[in-house]
Amino acid sequence: MNTQPNKLKLSLYNTLTRQKEIFEPAEPDRVTMYVCGPTVYNRSHIGNARPAVVFDVLARLLRRLYRHVVYARNITDIEDKIIAAAKEAGVDISVITEKYARIYREDMGALGVLAPDIEPKATESIAEMISMMERLIASGNAYAAEGHVLFNVPSFAEYGRLSGRDRDDMIAGARVEVAPYKKDPADFVLWKPSTPEQPGWDSPWGRGRPGWHIECSAMIEKHLGETIDIHGGGIDLQFPHHENELAQSSCAHGRAPLARFWLHNGFVNMGAEKMSKSLGNVLLVHELIAQAPGEAVRLALLNAHYRQPLDWSDEGLAQAKRMLDRLYGALRGLSDVKAEPTSDAAPDAFMEALADDLNTPKALAVLFDLAKRANTETDPGTRAQLKAALIGAGRLLGVLEMDPEAWFAGAGAASHIDGDEVERLIAARNAARKAKDFAEADRIRGALAEMGVAIEDGPQGTSWRVAS
Repeated sequence: MNTQPNKLKLSLYNTLTRQKEIFEPAEPDRVTMYVCGPTVYNRSHIGNARPAVVFDVLARLLRRLYRHVVYARNITDIEDKIIAAAKEAGVDISVITEKYARIYREDMGALGVLAPDIEPKATESIAEMISMMERLIASGNAYAAEGHVLFNVPSFAEYGRLSGRDRDDMIAGARVEVAPYKKDPADFVLWKPSTPEQPGWDSPWGRGRPGWHIECSAMIEKHLGETIDIHGGGIDLQFPHHENELAQSSCAHGRAPLARFWLHNGFVNMGAEKMSKSLGNVLLVHELIAQAPGEAVRLALLNAHYRQPLDWSDEGLAQAKRMLDRLYGALRGLSDVKAEPTSDAAPDAFMEALADDLNTPKALAVLFDLAKRANTETDPGTRAQLKAALIGAGRLLGVLEMDPEAWFAGAGAASHIDGDEVERLIAARNAARKAKDFAEADRIRGALAEMGVAIEDGPQGTSWRVAS
């Protein structure tokens, strides 16, 4: 039943080449991956959570396939929105960034997102950014003007290859600032001056702060090297952020590529609309995990292929919860068999689905087939194998991490339900049944249903769960 990872071929859709390609790391058994993390000035919304979850699944898969994976996800802790939030609150920017970095980690942890191997902060790499800018100026790919440093876009002939946009579209799409010190309208800022009240660092061009794009290039170079295997992020970052990263890194490294594979996840939409603050339809992660288990939010994000847009809805979240009820129900039915929940216990078909450009819908179909078989299988050995496969495959997706009884008791999902009161009512119902007072037993079942609790009678007694 278990796959042999060393024989499995991983294919990923490379945005740069616009096709699926067989992935092999530049160094055997060592994979380097960098994903753009949050700009920490506010709480994370469900759109921010999608890349965190998607690339967490990819990191889990890579660790199954390769001996050594180095996964970096940065924290952007210097940016004009952060400065504005700190000014409004009347505090140092570190107060804002530390608060929201902590909240981000907590929210993503609630969705089962594992911590990256490296979590670099932009403010810890200012020296590396200045060094990169000096090299770009020396090579003619950047220039200093009025306290700014700007990347000279016409100096890089391949600019636009990643996004596939023409020059006019790029200028419009980047919303570039029109400034008299620019040599070309498409040129973008690498360094800008800071006023006395703004955060700033000393540089050859005066006291200032970095532009957003140079931050990731410098952090990648510092922690992972000149060329990495995989660079990921949301499709909204493809242009201008990733296009600019690619250009400045390539020019700083003698035209060496920044990344061999570029991966981008699709947008999260609210019905027919793109989620945006201006439309007032932004869903915050901490609000969602108050409504449903984190695993349900995670599964809702994985129900669509990562490259496709995801239409978010209350019904989609409720469906994800019901799907997990089925999977946890199968595991609960296997509670009488022991199985070593080894990390390698996953069926070939499941592994092949994930290895096909992270086809999570197809992988989930395999998972539900396992659950269906588990519900009818009677052979003890086969049931143990099925249990191990469910747990092992679930771990790759970051689900089925809870004890089934805890899941059905509503752990972390239903703070409005008083577990002690539920247990008291179940005890009272069992007493009524024992006394053959079936009318009272039915009344208590109805009272529990009104509370949002479903009960099930079995050989081991009465169990309960939050009703779907």
